This record gives sequence, C-alpha cells and structure tokens, in this order.
Amino acid sequence: MPDDALTRFLAVLSPAGRAKVRSQTPEQQRQLAEAWEAELTDDTDLDTLDEISPAAAEDEAAERVIRAFFEQ
Repeated sequence: MPDDALTRFLAVLSPAGRAKVRSQTPEQQRQLAEAWEAELTDDTDLDTLDEISPAAAEDEAAERVIRAFFEQ
C-alpha cells in the first residue's frame, strides 16, 4: 500500500476523477489529497461505512472532495 497521500488518493478515484485531479497543478493535487485525508478523519458519517468497507469509505470521501473542489 503506498504511503504517499496523493498516490493513495488517485488510486481510489474513478478514471474521470483521476484525470481531473491530474490536470491540476502539483500544489492543488496535494491540497486535494490532504482534503481527502481530512474528510476521512473528520467525517463521522464515514466511520460506520469504514467499519463495513474501508475501501467504500475512501471512495466516498474522494468523491466528496472532487465534487466540492470542481463545483466551486
């Protein structure tokens, strides 16, 4: 499992989400990965999902971050 947050973030995204993130500057990519990690840590709704399926929780958090960033 990669330790780099950006690598892990990109791995859980859909191909379309991955392309959107890769089209951003390296700084923005890093910020998105940090936002994803914060979403996983801070959102208590994801805690229950994480207990059932950690991969599903990571995916949901990633999609939330992508939606929030690109729908500004």
